[in-house]
Amino acid sequence: MDKPPVDPQNPWLNLRNLTPARIALGRTGTSLPTSAQLDFQFAHAQARDAVHLAFDHQGIRAQLTERGRESLLLHSAAADRHSYLQRPDLGRRLDEASVQILQDHATAHPGGVDLAIVVADGLSALAVHRHTLPFLARLEEQITAEGWSVSPIVLVEQGRVAVADEVAERLGAKMSVILIGERPGLSSPDSLGLYFTYAPKVGLNDAYRNCISNVRLEGLSYGMAAHRLIYLMREACRRQLSGVNLKDEAQLHTLESENGADMKGNFLLAPPPS
Repeated sequence: MDKPPVDPQNPWLNLRNLTPARIALGRTGTSLPTSAQLDFQFAHAQARDAVHLAFDHQGIRAQLTERGRESLLLHSAAADRHSYLQRPDLGRRLDEASVQILQDHATAHPGGVDLAIVVADGLSALAVHRHTLPFLARLEEQITAEGWSVSPIVLVEQGRVAVADEVAERLGAKMSVILIGERPGLSSPDSLGLYFTYAPKVGLNDAYRNCISNVRLEGLSYGMAAHRLIYLMREACRRQLSGVNLKDEAQLHTLESENGADMKGNFLLAPPPS
């Protein structure tokens, strides 16, 4: 791909070529140029559409079935999108029918599993539609290699992050990860977030979770996101904790192995002279 032109007389334009952030938009009098204003309105409309897009769980389940993966379809206590947006607490718990589905599955499959994988629409079903299946393909390759047991893929409609705690607790899972659509930004309406928890149970707060965010083609790659999650799982099992006390150093280790050097401290800083 050709590099964008460099204009030595306009350094702002050169910076704009490096980021999707809205910088160096110019002006017409005291206002934004028409093109910049229209771009903003379009991005805002995309973000709103992502929030209200219906969760195509049937399409995801059909593709999982084609891959030979079992799935369970559940629903949070938020009956509809309006309730979900107005009452975040309802999105954190399951409705009664979903609780019964999990109880029946746990009874038929006693003993629990190492990892419960949950997928929820969150605030961007668009992100879930685009990135869930390709990410799971990369993740399950590494899970199989590690020998961990995994639950069926649990799809939760109108779900928030904490709903994975109840799912995992009822399935007897040692760990949980939820793939969920993040709040859309004006340059990223399809960002997928991963939230990992060790020893999940109802009532945990976000201090007990590790977050891997911005999983998408323009952000964190599927392979790197899967690598970081596997690292967290290994360390969580070794130390029996997750959250603020478990630091994600997977990327640092990757850079060390690539450079063949022992990089201590801040890897962004040049090593001291010898």
